[in-house]
Amino acid sequence: MIASTGKDSAITSAYMAQIGPSHPALKEPVMFTFELDGERVVSADFAPGMAHRGVEWAGTRRNAIQTLYLAERICGICGITHSVSYARAIEQIAGIEVPARAHYIRSIVGELERIHSHLLWAGVAAHELGFDSLFFLTWKVRERVMDVLEYLCGNRVHYGIMQIGGANRDITPDQYPTVLEALDYFEQHFGQLAKLFLEDDSIRIRCRDCGVLTKQEALELCAVGPTARASGVAKDVRQDHPYAAYADVEVKAITPDQFTGEVHGDVFDRIIVRLYEVKQSIDLTRIFIENMPPAGPILAEEKMPKLLALIRKAEGEAIGRHEAPRGEVLHYLKLNKNVQPEVWKVRAPSYNNYMPWIPMLEGEQIADIPIIVASIDPCISCCDRVAFVRGDRKDIVTKEDLHRMSVAKQRKIQHG
Repeated sequence: MIASTGKDSAITSAYMAQIGPSHPALKEPVMFTFELDGERVVSADFAPGMAHRGVEWAGTRRNAIQTLYLAERICGICGITHSVSYARAIEQIAGIEVPARAHYIRSIVGELERIHSHLLWAGVAAHELGFDSLFFLTWKVRERVMDVLEYLCGNRVHYGIMQIGGANRDITPDQYPTVLEALDYFEQHFGQLAKLFLEDDSIRIRCRDCGVLTKQEALELCAVGPTARASGVAKDVRQDHPYAAYADVEVKAITPDQFTGEVHGDVFDRIIVRLYEVKQSIDLTRIFIENMPPAGPILAEEKMPKLLALIRKAEGEAIGRHEAPRGEVLHYLKLNKNVQPEVWKVRAPSYNNYMPWIPMLEGEQIADIPIIVASIDPCISCCDRVAFVRGDRKDIVTKEDLHRMSVAKQRKIQHG
């Protein structure tokens, strides 16, 4: 317990509390440390780094096509995001031209993934607020988009439809009616979900002016995606640097003032942005289906040995960008006349959205911590990397070293 005297000479008591890394309100491991004054958060800090997988390291020890499927597994929700970003970087270095039809396939699956991600988040947000009936309704609607993704790609998660130079599967005209029928289903339920989330008094009371991130803070802390747009920062890779089929349509970044006439930058505004991005994705997917280029190739090179030969000749570096549901994703790659990437570095959007947690949380109530933390839609495993530091040196720890240390630790535990 820490006693302090304020300017008004009133004595206040502050104490430290930790939430995580394992907690019912956290879907992935992260440690939060709070200094509290009664029920109020005085200061906040966090420590990620508990879901190490060594993805980037593994990716430089596989050929570029194998690493593509590893990229898709960085995140269970943003599979298309990471695989397309990775593929775009390789394509730039190797000078591979993606067929027009493949651009539309990438964009259709990307927008369906955005609907999936935002509905998943909305359900989690309802759960964090204690509104479980809305949670189940939202996830009932979400099931339909997962069914459509499985119908088009063969999988509900980790779709496997992307390839360097295009797409592995076509979206054929006989599949269009099923997709359009699903879009009609989402549109029918959008009004109901929007009314429940945006007109319910309990949600408004809990979320309005809660977890505020100002526009200036969003810019200074480099927030991205709905987190930034909810604070009035109208940036979106699809709008600012159009790629794939987005170059053929006009995408406008969604900000809350477009619907309410004002920006609060709070949790409620983040709900507004994500819900209306679902509506935007429904409209974009319909446009892409209706304007799909006529039948043609979907891969620049169908034979994988020839594709690897092209990559083996490539030399240089590039960045692949994609507007993920959570915000801008960057994949930096360096090729050096080898089938394996020489360097691979991924910057997931949660990297950018972690630091805004601090101003969002400070000054708020303990009871609001779960929904504020969830409001950026964090993906902890997207961001965790591992570095071993001994003194002023960073040493590479091999797989054999990790295995040896694990065996030694287990024996120590067994023998007390």
